[in-house]
Amino acid sequence: MVCALLLTQLGSLIAPAYACGCGAMVPARQATMGVDREASVVRWDGATEQIVMRFTVNGDAPEAAWIMPVPSRADVELGDPDLFGELDDLTAPVERTRYYFWPRDGDWPFASDDDGTSAGAPRPVDSAPEVGVVGRERLGDFDVARLTATDPDALRDWLDTNGFDLPADLASGLQPYVDREWEYVAVRLAPEERGATLGGTLDPLRLSFESDRLIYPMRLSSLADQPQSLGLYVLADHRMEPRDAIGGNAPEVRFAGRVSSADAPALGELTGGGRTFLTAIDQYFPVPERIDADHELRATASDTTYQQVFYDDELRMFAGVPAWLATVGGVFVVLMLLVVGAAVLRVRRRAV
Repeated sequence: MVCALLLTQLGSLIAPAYACGCGAMVPARQATMGVDREASVVRWDGATEQIVMRFTVNGDAPEAAWIMPVPSRADVELGDPDLFGELDDLTAPVERTRYYFWPRDGDWPFASDDDGTSAGAPRPVDSAPEVGVVGRERLGDFDVARLTATDPDALRDWLDTNGFDLPADLASGLQPYVDREWEYVAVRLAPEERGATLGGTLDPLRLSFESDRLIYPMRLSSLADQPQSLGLYVLADHRMEPRDAIGGNAPEVRFAGRVSSADAPALGELTGGGRTFLTAIDQYFPVPERIDADHELRATASDTTYQQVFYDDELRMFAGVPAWLATVGGVFVVLMLLVVGAAVLRVRRRAV
């Protein structure tokens, strides 16, 4: 049994994690890579959609491939790394102090010795190319190919021939996009430094394309063999929400409100300046194979604002003394005075 458990753990270590929350992440052969964190920013003005992604990865892969389907032709460029820091600051939870009156475990006289912690489209004629290369460019550590495809197997073959090592079942995942005549952004993450491996936080990548709906591609994440987490910063004219859960847990909003680009230059460059509504959404997919669609986000009925609040509970004090102790002591003194006063009155009446 011990040997079986060890083999199971070893298999989980050497199995490549090739899927992430917004596409398919594929390491090179005989290499491992995991996505520690994925941050994505989506900006939509009603006609044009922009997606900025940044990955923090680990492993020993000298290169990896990443595939993103898009509904129309995309422009690709490096994004501003300061954008994510600005959004983290804007959506940070508010810290407030909340006082309580009666003592709790850890407060005197209940203090303990520990530290208080607890543990379908028809195929084109044969003369049309099955894979078309719209453009290919080098952006820092990224080798970017913008592609069209009329056959998922042909797309997989092209990517494999050009250095993108893909899992065999990716072709079936691409079929719905081929049926809808979407295009693709294929990215090879290859460090320019010779002999380097992928690790740490990568440069963000920014995609721009026309879209009459706010779509965030997620279907390919159904190929993942480990639970997936999705974090989205959505910038639009109104508060936005996913149409449905697409096979994951219910999406959770951790921030919703209007933000200004006045103190956030990177945000202003993405939105064109002024104020915009920011919705920060988190979602967890415990069983990735249940993901059955892309996220479509829509405006909510009202632009209700929301911000997380973290409370620091403290015992209320009065002049350095717990308020409950001062209150109880005061009540005791008053009662004692009343008893003494009543006794004195009885003695005087008897004397008379």
